[in-house]
Amino acid sequence: MLEDLDDFDRKILRAMQANGRLSVGDLSDEVGLSKTPCLTRLRRLEAKGYIRQYKGVLDPALIRQDYVTFVQVKLEATTRRHLDAFSDAVQNIPQIQSCHMMSGGYDFLLKIRTRNMKAYRELLGDVLSELPGIAQTSTFPVMETVKDTHDYAVLEPV
Repeated sequence: MLEDLDDFDRKILRAMQANGRLSVGDLSDEVGLSKTPCLTRLRRLEAKGYIRQYKGVLDPALIRQDYVTFVQVKLEATTRRHLDAFSDAVQNIPQIQSCHMMSGGYDFLLKIRTRNMKAYRELLGDVLSELPGIAQTSTFPVMETVKDTHDYAVLEPV
């Protein structure tokens, strides 16, 4: 899909990723287009799904959600039924920021945010341990976050 983008499209994506609140006027100035073609391109990028949504990025410390834990999850079996049941169940747990199906010794890797270790321990005992098909978990508390970005590298086509 990246091959369908020209330099202006990539500039728009970079600019909107950096500041999703840019006005069309400011965006057009930044990318070097007049307002109408800039807005047309922006709407096309939205319609094609390049821009999925606009959100504010909250400061986790200010909302008391700055305790990060990674959890490896091993399921009892890796049948489609087990994988789907687990994948569906994690969608409804707001403390799980991301869930990735993995290859190797564990089946899933979760990124979890809570306010502290006690809150994580309660989540583990009351919620995570009740997820369908879990055979084993391993918890890795984060000591310090060195980099945490929501940005993607909008690269040139190859």
